[in-house]
Amino acid sequence: MANDHLSTYLNDHLAGAVAALDLLTRLESAQVSTTAAGALAELRADIAADRQQLETLMARLDIDESRSRKALAWIAERATHLKLRLDDSSDGALGRLEALDALVVGITGKRALWQALSVAADASPGLRGVDYDRLTQRADEQRDRVEVMRLEAARSAFAEVR
Repeated sequence: MANDHLSTYLNDHLAGAVAALDLLTRLESAQVSTTAAGALAELRADIAADRQQLETLMARLDIDESRSRKALAWIAERATHLKLRLDDSSDGALGRLEALDALVVGITGKRALWQALSVAADASPGLRGVDYDRLTQRADEQRDRVEVMRLEAARSAFAEVR
């Protein structure tokens, strides 16, 4: 039962990583001619590395990747994209703000994943051997970088509010 729970938990986070990477790809292409594009590309590479770390752990634990969860993540990302386009059809500051909000939430969830696995590793030898402290720190750094972009997007989105 515990392994089923772990499989579900890890696959949920893997699906979240899939959605985050898709969202970042869309954000990056919308910002291609701005200075944010480089920061978004770097963030996407970091999140892809974290996804690889999760996939490696799952493989080591003999946990199969759930295609249905990945498909649902893909659908959820497309629905999010549609929602953002309806809110801000110009791919402007409001859409960027909302997308960055979603990334902050996702990165915070990833941080929670690493912390949960770190605590569980005390009782589960199969979870040992991963530098969860470093992964948690990376999530903190990623969240801080996104937060700078998110607040700038908020400034732009709401600049005309009186």
